[in-house]
Amino acid sequence: MKILSFGASTSSTSINRQFARYAAGLIPNASITDLDLSDYELPIYSSDEEEANGIPAAAKAFLAEIKSHDALVVSLAEHNGSYSAAFKNLYDWASRAENKVWAGKPMLLLSTSPGGRGGATVLATAKETFPRMGADLKASFSLASFYDAFDSEKGVTDSMQLELLRNAAAQLAAS
Repeated sequence: MKILSFGASTSSTSINRQFARYAAGLIPNASITDLDLSDYELPIYSSDEEEANGIPAAAKAFLAEIKSHDALVVSLAEHNGSYSAAFKNLYDWASRAENKVWAGKPMLLLSTSPGGRGGATVLATAKETFPRMGADLKASFSLASFYDAFDSEKGVTDSMQLELLRNAAAQLAAS
């Protein structure tokens, strides 16, 4: 299974990117592409910009990456209860090029944060909207208190949380 993994943040130290890579690694025999959202610089979306210059190449390249993989592991950063600005902008541009951004691909949808809710608000929003945009949502999982619950060498340190994440990854692997 060819998996596209990314954290929906442009931070060079993104905990969501780290978490997405880790979760994708739980899928047996997976070939994983770790996408860096920083590679997709775009002007802020506006209809005026689109009319004047069309869909930027970076948005088209993002869609091409999605289409070239069998499945997606996406971990959402939560900024003030919503998507990070960079991800939302890329998502907006991509949806202008193709309404079904996620191309019907099976998806494991994740979130994490340093706080006790683990990005639950943004995860709930995505679980509601991503299927309408072409995601075949197989499972979702939120990891609270990232710095207490995750070790960069060992991964998820709580056995109950790890079991829940493994079950979510297994649901994606079964697709």
